[in-house]
Order: sequence, then C-alpha cells, then structure tokens
Amino acid sequence: MTKLAPTALLLCASLAACQPPGGQEAANSAIADNGLANNGEDNMVEPRRSILRPEVVPTVEEPKIEPEEALIGFGALSLQLDDAAKAALDALVTTPAMQAGGRVALRGHSDSRGTDGDNRVASRRRAERVRDYLVEKGVAAERITLVALGETRPIAPNAKEDGSDDPEGRAKNRRVEVRVTPPPVVIPPPVPVGAPDAEKP
Repeated sequence: MTKLAPTALLLCASLAACQPPGGQEAANSAIADNGLANNGEDNMVEPRRSILRPEVVPTVEEPKIEPEEALIGFGALSLQLDDAAKAALDALVTTPAMQAGGRVALRGHSDSRGTDGDNRVASRRRAERVRDYLVEKGVAAERITLVALGETRPIAPNAKEDGSDDPEGRAKNRRVEVRVTPPPVVIPPPVPVGAPDAEKP
C-alpha cells in the first residue's frame, strides 16, 4: 500500500472540510427549499385587517354616567327651601346625569306630627318646592316626577325612648329625596360589511 506524504494528507483533509456533502448545489437547493417552506407558512397566516378600511369603524367607549342623589332637608323652615337646600340643588343641576337629560324623581317625606292625610299633603308640597326650584334652574318639568310618602318612611325617630318629642328627629324626617337617573344609552345597530349606503333624502 502506498503511503501518502504528510502534505498530501493535509490537502485532502482541507478539501473535504470545505466541500459540503452532496456538493454546493445541494446546499443551495436546501436553503432555497427552506426559504420556500417558510414563505409558505407565512402565506397561511390570515392577513391583518387595516383599521383604515372604510367598513371598519373604531369603537369609542363613552364615559359611563352614574345616577345622582341628594337629600334636601326642611328642618327649621317646614315648607320652604333654605340656603343649604338651594346650594345642594344648584350642585345637583351641574352633575353629568342632570346635564344628560336624565329623569328626576322627587320623594317627599314628613314627620309624624299631625294626621296621616296632612302629612302626605305636606310631603307633596315639599317635593313641589324642589320641583319649582329645579324648573327655575332650567330643568324641564316633564322630566320630573313627584311621590308624596308622608310619614311612612322616617329616617330618624320622631320621639325619644321615654315617649317625649324629638325635635331633631322630626326635622330630619321633613325632607325630599332626589334621584337623577341617566338616560339610556342608545347603540345603533351595526352596519353589515359591504351594505349599500342608505338613500339620502
């Protein structure tokens, strides 16, 4: 067997290391095939929809309007609004629920002094005083409803435990509870994609 010189062995080893199995053409073919395969996978992905397309309407969430409540007292002035009551109503008029045109419910109350019928009338008059003030401030009268509850729903005792009169408790019961309910949010039905525009008048 013929022995190769060390220089010849080195040259053969170098050539073998530089040449990939199957030759350069096979390597190039493998790279090209791999690229095509990747492109094929990319082509399988659904293209993203552009937000600029006319049929895509971005949704903007309106801030939620919360109901508003106020307690209007008729302590010292049994059937008249005092300065504190007017200030509370002035603040209520500026709230988002009131500005949005919400419904206004007024529930009038009284203490237990007098007959049930008289107390119901007095509670209605208190609610009417609040209504009239709100109307003066620009609230439409048709938005307002009144309920006269008389002495049926006290929030404080009208008498002390020993049976004696409780003027402070009775004063707290002479009140009007105000609740403003925001109008319902009307969401228009979605327009089908590709539907023709509505005819203009």
